[in-house]
Amino acid sequence: MTPDHPFDPDQPSDPAAWQADTPPAVLAPGEHCPGVLEPAAVRHLVVHCSATDDDVDIGAREIHAMHLGFDWHGIGYHRVVRRDGRVEPGRPDYWVGAHVYGQNESSLGVCLIGRDSFTPAQFDALEDVLRTWRIASPGARICGHCDFSTTTKTCPNFDVQAFCTSRGLADRLAGELPPT
Repeated sequence: MTPDHPFDPDQPSDPAAWQADTPPAVLAPGEHCPGVLEPAAVRHLVVHCSATDDDVDIGAREIHAMHLGFDWHGIGYHRVVRRDGRVEPGRPDYWVGAHVYGQNESSLGVCLIGRDSFTPAQFDALEDVLRTWRIASPGARICGHCDFSTTTKTCPNFDVQAFCTSRGLADRLAGELPPT
């Protein structure tokens, strides 16, 4: 049986309807639930692009369906930024993502829709997402998917460090390459 929601059969398939702010179980202090991403464990905030044509506006629902088609457990990103700057939820922040090989258990991922020509609204929304995540995970470094040696992808196809510098986010840049 394939659940409608990638993690909980009682959740709807539409990521916008997921209960992203309520963990699935209450644990005793000090207990760790496999598959749950604790804010203190987040070391990287990873920027991605969908690598879809720049004139195509898809969202979390379409990426969710695409990732299910890869036999994944649904959308791998935690946020999706549409062409008009709307931010849609992907996986809840407390679930381990599926967006950077070997780094999913210590990262959150945001995906900008497009390939290499992003809108000002997308960049504004990206800044908001990164600033929000850094409140919960202040020690996390911001980097692009391409900054990891475990991929040959060029995603997100722009200089994340230059973007962060221009937006005053540079103090948490990935000055050194993330570990492999």
